[in-house]
Amino acid sequence: MNPGRRTGAFWAVIPAGGSGTRLWPLSRSTRPKFLLPLLGNKSLLQETFERLCLLTDPEHIVVVCGPAHVAAIARQLPDLPSANIIVEPAPNGTGPALALASALIARQDPDAIMGSFAADHDVTDTASFAAAVRTAIAAAELGDMVTIGLTPTRPETGYGYIERTADIVVDTGSGVAYRAARFVEKPDLETAQAYVDSGSFLWNAAMFAWRVDTLLRELERQQPAIFEGVQAIARAWDTRSRERVTASIWPTLPNITIDHGIMEQATNVAVVPADMGWSDVGDWNGLGEMIEQDALGNSVRGDLLQIDTTNSVIWSETGRMVAMVGLDNIIVVDTDDALLVIDRKKSQDVRQVVDRLKSGMRTELS
Repeated sequence: MNPGRRTGAFWAVIPAGGSGTRLWPLSRSTRPKFLLPLLGNKSLLQETFERLCLLTDPEHIVVVCGPAHVAAIARQLPDLPSANIIVEPAPNGTGPALALASALIARQDPDAIMGSFAADHDVTDTASFAAAVRTAIAAAELGDMVTIGLTPTRPETGYGYIERTADIVVDTGSGVAYRAARFVEKPDLETAQAYVDSGSFLWNAAMFAWRVDTLLRELERQQPAIFEGVQAIARAWDTRSRERVTASIWPTLPNITIDHGIMEQATNVAVVPADMGWSDVGDWNGLGEMIEQDALGNSVRGDLLQIDTTNSVIWSETGRMVAMVGLDNIIVVDTDDALLVIDRKKSQDVRQVVDRLKSGMRTELS
């Protein structure tokens, strides 16, 4: 650690965008996945907020979201200061969203450490989560761009991976940050198995930490249009010109993720391996695996009458009885205005239904 370098507070940023299309028809544009209580009485956003309160106070937690979700977020997070909800006029990827958050935080706390944590992920081991974040903060204090990588439990083809080296950046005693070698895209099954077998590849869970000045320097180097744009918005933020300036600049910024836009080309990337019981709650098959199953392997939320039905996911929001006979590996989701029935092996393909609904301007998306 550089003892001459000041470090400010830890700020946790929650990008709350997207609608979770693979969980349609439950997740909609007006009630996206992160606002839903999928795994208990609290929404994924509320669970994320509570995890982050283990590491910092609510005054140092920021949510970036679209205009349609501001009121719901404020209701669900009453301890979050209203000024800490940053509204992006339209979805533009996590790159501009986190860039704007860093520019605004830097104006208050130029020496801040900033972390980014998705609003719609689930973590069951909060102690391990907190330890990993503290290790990431320690590495970020040195000027590194840090990501937390999850120890893979299977050869997953739906996630990107991070390869780590054996070079240690920092060892806190409760966690180790290693120099990262590279980010890799979603692999095929054979490649994913090789990654798991190697022991040096981790799932990319989109958890990051950095000094705000470090991120802003990388933005200026790699994405000057985003850097200049968010700096202009930040200068106008506390003025009457905020909405006009934001509305003018935001649509001109490149639509990129922070992974592809910054992290993959950064030269000072560290990765903290962690095992925290993480899930992105990405589709109905994954959600079914997280819900308690009966003796026949069925995951049920609602009133099910089953005969010879196995390994299925049944989620009913309507109170109607769902009767299933002689079925295996089926997903049934019943809502007031839409019913989904799909082969469990095809759960990723729900997005194709959403695409059809979009092209037909159907109201069942909202």
